[in-house]
Amino acid sequence: MDIQTIWYALIAVLFIGYFVLEGFDFGVGMLMPLVAKDDTERRIVINTVGPFWDANEVWIITAGGAMFAAFPDWYATLFSGFYLALFLILVALILRAVGFEFRGKLDGLRWRRTADTAIVVGSTLPAFLWGVALTNLVRGVPIGADMQFQGNLLTLLSPFALLGGVVSIAVFALHGALFLNLRADEAVAARARRLASLLWWPTAAVLVAFFLFSYGQTDLFDRSGLVPGTLPVLAMIAFVASAVLVRLRWDAWAFATTALTIALATVVAFEGLYPTVMPSSLDPAYALTVYNASSSPLTLHVMLVVAIVFVPIVLAYQAYSYWVFRRRVTRRDIPGA
Repeated sequence: MDIQTIWYALIAVLFIGYFVLEGFDFGVGMLMPLVAKDDTERRIVINTVGPFWDANEVWIITAGGAMFAAFPDWYATLFSGFYLALFLILVALILRAVGFEFRGKLDGLRWRRTADTAIVVGSTLPAFLWGVALTNLVRGVPIGADMQFQGNLLTLLSPFALLGGVVSIAVFALHGALFLNLRADEAVAARARRLASLLWWPTAAVLVAFFLFSYGQTDLFDRSGLVPGTLPVLAMIAFVASAVLVRLRWDAWAFATTALTIALATVVAFEGLYPTVMPSSLDPAYALTVYNASSSPLTLHVMLVVAIVFVPIVLAYQAYSYWVFRRRVTRRDIPGA
């Protein structure tokens, strides 16, 4: 395995970590009005992700930094072509952070409702736009011979890409419901469990539609896995298993299966693209690959040494934080106003 492939795989792992971990953050934020009946329950919902949400965002920051250093041409083309979409994601994440951090700073009802709206919007919009962006990435975008994006925002809003955004919202909402089922008190957890059962069917419908549409739009699934088509099938099996496990009330395993579904879907995208990193819809010869978009081998080797030293430390710290805050959040944990 060459050094370019190693770094491509490392960036894929960072995106997997981001979508799995930030995915339940998005889901919790989107579902807060549906599972919380009073202010104390809304605070319970927020506190379930309170110790984790900002650390989960670090995964995408690290992925962007690794992409910039390892594949600068990929970074430049992606961030220039998807500039407005990524800018909207950034604004939404800032809005959500303001909602989380400043909700309790004032005691007025209007202030808290405004903060709650910021959390919901700041969770829903990035979930949708990440789905749109990833769908465009695997389908291909208009890239010229100069590695420059030739389209605009409307180019990215095809029916297929919009469907990808809906799929992303649905899957993250289901993932968030199962996370709340694990972390919230009994009243909120019971509503989250019922909501997960209700969400599963529409999520399954849009997933099937997306997979069928994908076969007509890309050859991605035919090229993924050691045996072509196996990884999408495994992702669907994991997704179906989540419904069975919710019904059996094997809550931790149900959450694990939605996490596995998201992880496998991300692997399908990255493995199916390889060695391409951004296909060109204008001419396959204009596509960016891990070879024509990469930094020098020396740069990649130096970065790899740094990653080998520091990435395990970061992973150990984050795993420790999840272990420390593993207990359910209950009404007893919420101090008075």
